[in-house]
Amino acid sequence: MIKSMTAFAAAEKTKDALSVEIEIRSYNSRFLDIALRLPHAYLYMEERVKGRVAEKVTRGRIEIRIQIRDDSDEVFTFEINKPKARAYHEALVQLKNEFDINAQLSVDFLVGAGGVVKPAEVDRDVETVWPVAKDCLDEAIKDLVAMREREGANMAQDIAGRLDFIQKCIDQIEIASGDLLSHYQDRLKERIKALTQNTVQIDPERIAQEAAYLAEKSDISEEIVRVGSHIKQFRLIMNSEDSSGRKLNFLLQELNREFNTIGSKTEKINISHMVVDIKSELEKMREQVQNVE
Repeated sequence: MIKSMTAFAAAEKTKDALSVEIEIRSYNSRFLDIALRLPHAYLYMEERVKGRVAEKVTRGRIEIRIQIRDDSDEVFTFEINKPKARAYHEALVQLKNEFDINAQLSVDFLVGAGGVVKPAEVDRDVETVWPVAKDCLDEAIKDLVAMREREGANMAQDIAGRLDFIQKCIDQIEIASGDLLSHYQDRLKERIKALTQNTVQIDPERIAQEAAYLAEKSDISEEIVRVGSHIKQFRLIMNSEDSSGRKLNFLLQELNREFNTIGSKTEKINISHMVVDIKSELEKMREQVQNVE
């Protein structure tokens, strides 16, 4: 079963005062590339998250955004920047004395200075947060993989139809290339007649030798066998459980190489036309395979 590398999934989990929201987007990439946006206080979970994703996804650009909201009482903690508050207070006293100001210095003046009172960094208990985050992540990954599989199934159906077309063409090419010897014999006789105005008699054995030489040079039986093998391997890989994008891309390159050889060897117009049609189908398959995991 092939999987697409393009998908989206989202999940949300809440337990007690802890809420976790996760969004995952995946795109084409040659390798597994995980980009994670995680609140600073929870960066300790980064490797766990990436490891969890890597267990289910083998290739693609994976963008993950995790939001965590903790409304428990212990997270609402603040701290005072005492050096800054002290320096600010001294500056206010100097200002008051310099200009003979009688107003009282209240706490409001100090609090008004940015950074004097700020939220404290509270160490979150990994064993409290991670189980909720893990459940949320697993659900999002499951939905992501399911969407990649659905997209992959649609791609596989399209590719299978193109493979059927190529198989029919190669069967017709094999039949059309089966009478090469008689084809070249007839062509040589017609050419000699045209050049000599039918005034010279050519040894039939010599014509047979030349025709056999040309037929051997134009023989595409090996290419046809290899094409059949590549198509069979392509179908097997598409239906396997392993990641297959790179293998399929390699087989497409080999198929394209074989049909280039067939096109260069043949002199039959009908075979040349079929090769052009086949290469067009291979290009469409290549575009699809670029998005296979």
